[in-house]
Amino acid sequence: MRPHGDITAIRADTVPEHDILFAGLPCQPFSIIGARQGFTDSRGNLFLEVARIAAVKHPRVIVIENVRQFATNNGGKALTCVVATLEAMGYTVDWRFLNALDFGIPQKRKRIIIVAMADGQILSWPEGTMRIKPLSSVLEKNPDRRHYVSERIRRSRHKAHKAKIKPSIWHENKAGNVSSHPFSCALRAGASYNYLLVDGERRLTPRELFRLQGFPESYNIPETDAVARRLTGNAVPVPLARAVIERVLIQYGCG
Repeated sequence: MRPHGDITAIRADTVPEHDILFAGLPCQPFSIIGARQGFTDSRGNLFLEVARIAAVKHPRVIVIENVRQFATNNGGKALTCVVATLEAMGYTVDWRFLNALDFGIPQKRKRIIIVAMADGQILSWPEGTMRIKPLSSVLEKNPDRRHYVSERIRRSRHKAHKAKIKPSIWHENKAGNVSSHPFSCALRAGASYNYLLVDGERRLTPRELFRLQGFPESYNIPETDAVARRLTGNAVPVPLARAVIERVLIQYGCG
C-alpha cells in the first residue's frame, strides 16, 4: 500500500473507515536534537490533522507516538493541548514513556505513547519485560569496507575512550563526549554519520540499522545508506508499537 499523499490535502470524509488511528508525529519540533519549536514549527501542527480525521471518522482508539521531550515542550503545553483536544472529543486519554530496550531490541530509544480510547476504557499497558537481543546478533559478520571510518577518526575515538565491553556501540554526544554500551543509543535521521560507531571502528550498516528498529530480515533495504539512515532515524521501533497495538486489540476483543 502506498501513501495517498500529503495528509493536509486529504479530505477527512475520503479516509476509509477504521477502528485504530496510529500516528507517529514528526519529532523534529520536539526533539532534544532539534530546535524544539513545538507547535510553532509547521510540522508540530500535524496533530491537528489527526484530530480533524478523528472528528469525522471516530475511530475507537487513537495511538500517538513522539519523542519523550514532547511531554515537556513549552512547559508541557503541547501534551496538555493534545490530551485536552482528545478528551473534548469524548476519548479517555492516558500516556506512558516506553523504551525500545524493554521490548527486546538493543537500542535505547525512549518515546512517549499517547492512547485515547472510546467507551471509557484505559489501556492496560504492556510491561516491556522482553529480554534484550544481544548486540552480536544484530551486527553483520563481514560489513563492507565503506562503513569503516578514516584512520584519523578511529585514532581520535580510541584516544578519547576505552571500552570495557565488546562488541559495543560507541556514542559521541553533542558535547563531544564518547561512551560505549552493549546497545545502540537512539538512531537519528539528521545526525553526523559518525556519532555511532561499532567498537569505535565503523558505522552501522543499513541492515543493522533496520535490525535495531526491529524490522524483519525480509524488509527490502534502500539503495543508499543515506536513505536507510533517514528512514530508520524516523521510524517507530516495531516491537514497541506491536506490543501497544496488541494490547489495544485484546481489550477490544480482537486479539
